[in-house]
Amino acid sequence: MIKKAHPELKLRFLWLLIGYALVALIIYLSLTSNPVDIGMKFPYKDKVYHAFAYFVLMAWFAQIYHDKFQRNMLATILVFMGISLEYLQSFDPHRMTDAGDIVANVTGVALGFILALSCAKNCLLKIENMLH
Repeated sequence: MIKKAHPELKLRFLWLLIGYALVALIIYLSLTSNPVDIGMKFPYKDKVYHAFAYFVLMAWFAQIYHDKFQRNMLATILVFMGISLEYLQSFDPHRMTDAGDIVANVTGVALGFILALSCAKNCLLKIENMLH
């Protein structure tokens, strides 16, 4: 019997569903004409939100996809998504494309990728083990 390099998640469908819901939320928040304002006041908060959102996406999906090729593709797709959504904002008269947001998105993906190289890459597996 061949042992897999990375154990299978028993709740993989649930974790993927949550991940795709996060993607849908980020797409909605990126393209809505009335962005949500949570009332926090600090410099460059928008950039922090962008970096955090893409960090969460990369870190979340890296919990599910441990294969090097899959993670590289995931990072590429998320960077492309961030660039595309910024471009699409230019079609809304209430929004605009911001290169700083693209940099923040890429930074978030990079930080999530780095986290995926650490022992934190198995957090969902640890949660599953606690539940069972």
